[in-house]
Amino acid sequence: MLSVMERRWEYLTLLAWRLRVGLGLWFVWSGCQLIFVGGLDRFTQAIDNYQMVAAPFDALIAYTVPWVQIVAGICLMLGLFRRGTILVFCGLVTAFAAAIGWAWAKQLNIACGCHGGDEPIQYWWKVLEFYCYYEAFAFLWWMEMRLRR
Repeated sequence: MLSVMERRWEYLTLLAWRLRVGLGLWFVWSGCQLIFVGGLDRFTQAIDNYQMVAAPFDALIAYTVPWVQIVAGICLMLGLFRRGTILVFCGLVTAFAAAIGWAWAKQLNIACGCHGGDEPIQYWWKVLEFYCYYEAFAFLWWMEMRLRR
């Protein structure tokens, strides 16, 4: 018979696994949307709309970020390089949050560009989305630190 602590740990481990798989699928899907549905030229234009970087850096970002999302998402789902993958995603989310904050401060009425769509950014929803990402990655990081003990 399992103790309460062992059952709790099993629950947390299962929750972390589900979260890794879910987030991994989400970021793989998102990267694929940018590459194969919206197209990298369209994503380059979306990045240019933020008015943060000029050519050729907008294209460099647009042609790099989706592939990073896909590879890191696969690593997250498979449990490969878990701590490094969590840090990569925290960096990506922070960069996205900075770009959204920049657009919000400049009151730009632009599409997010996150999934290849044309809908204008809903800034408060983005704040909630980023908060959820940070909470999820904080939990996964905490679990990784517990596993290393």
